[in-house]
Amino acid sequence: PLVPGDDGIVGIYACGPTVYARIHIGNARPFVVFSVLKRYLERRGMRARLVINITDVNDKIYDAARAEGIPSTELARRCTRQYVEDTDLLGLGRPDAEPLVTGCMGEIVALIADLVARDLAYAAGGDVYFRVRAFPRYGELSGRNPDDMTDTDPGDLKEDPLDFALWKGLKDGEDASWDSPWGPGRPGWHIECSAMAERELGTGFAVHGGGIDLVFPHHENEIAQSEGAHDAPFARIWMHNEMLELSDSKMSKSIGNIALLADVVDQWGADTVIAYFMQSHYRSRLPFSDERMQDAQAACRRIRNAVRALDRALDEPGEGNDAELAAAVVDARTRFVDAMDDDFGTPGAMAAIFDLVRAINQALERGRLAEGQLQEVRLELAGLLDMLGLAGLAEPAGDSGVPASVLDLLRRREDARAARDFAEADALRDAIAAQGFEVRDGPDGAEVVPAS
Repeated sequence: PLVPGDDGIVGIYACGPTVYARIHIGNARPFVVFSVLKRYLERRGMRARLVINITDVNDKIYDAARAEGIPSTELARRCTRQYVEDTDLLGLGRPDAEPLVTGCMGEIVALIADLVARDLAYAAGGDVYFRVRAFPRYGELSGRNPDDMTDTDPGDLKEDPLDFALWKGLKDGEDASWDSPWGPGRPGWHIECSAMAERELGTGFAVHGGGIDLVFPHHENEIAQSEGAHDAPFARIWMHNEMLELSDSKMSKSIGNIALLADVVDQWGADTVIAYFMQSHYRSRLPFSDERMQDAQAACRRIRNAVRALDRALDEPGEGNDAELAAAVVDARTRFVDAMDDDFGTPGAMAAIFDLVRAINQALERGRLAEGQLQEVRLELAGLLDMLGLAGLAEPAGDSGVPASVLDLLRRREDARAARDFAEADALRDAIAAQGFEVRDGPDGAEVVPAS
């Protein structure tokens, strides 16, 4: 179960990007998943602290900087700035801490020294390696037997092929290094996250997350380092999001089959991007395509249209209360929470919202509702959306000056589009045009404006 630490805080650490290029939509999945997890926990009354690190020292950074003919530190700073700008487009806020590897060198060196002192690591030719076979629980997270493993971290001076680097001595072609008891160099990838997580959250924090591709060797090595150093659990729960796929393969900068996050948000809008992620379970492999994004956009339209319908009803409320709608509100809330509490089941939470939207539309068709019930339903729908990072869908449309009859035609058109009844949608567009208005489709849904 997900429980706070001794300080009353649910600590969440997620492995963030290596900043050598603009991030793609696949890189955004853990940012969205763990940002929404934190948001949900806080809306449920818990205190949560989200940490997403930034790896600004890495072989890929050296290689990319060399190709551009600039210092690796310059490239890392530029890509870090772009990463922040791009993820800000999602409107989910920033993590509570975003530690840089370069800002954590003291803690990294100290942790390595502790492992050496415990005889869990050894120096060799300016490098330092972790003794994998000295940690009996190695392989438990990934379900691997060390006897069946192969070398994942080459090195000529290693005692055992399975050992992995904690510190890498300065090599030719590397333009950045830091001092250490073992000579100038830089940390290995795995020790960086151990040190940053411990600095920000301590040991035994609630959740450690990241992509499924990090289970081995990265997260397996983090456990060995941190638990070996402290004789205490590192993280209590591990959450691994699956990859996005394009053309039946994992989306990856290294093979070039990517769609940049900034471009996707520009084309579809932030709400559509978040809904795209929320409609699939974080542990499910997720195809990325125009069709998938169109489905997410249609889902956002359905929700936004229901909010607009409630707002129009509030302009001319009635006196009656709809018992079926009242029951639907309670049911949606219960199902939403049950789904989210069951391994962060966002698809079930989205389904609860869609059922509430359907109940809202049906109730409004049955007759005019009392102002109090309309306000209560709108508030509940907005609250559920907010917990999923979709608060923008519940924002008031404003006074458009468009007649209610035209807005009703627009709502029916959007429902037809969501149902892929494009013939009906075209007919409704023509009906709107006959009343002197035109439909404009955009990333945040459709709107009607006076015909030019």
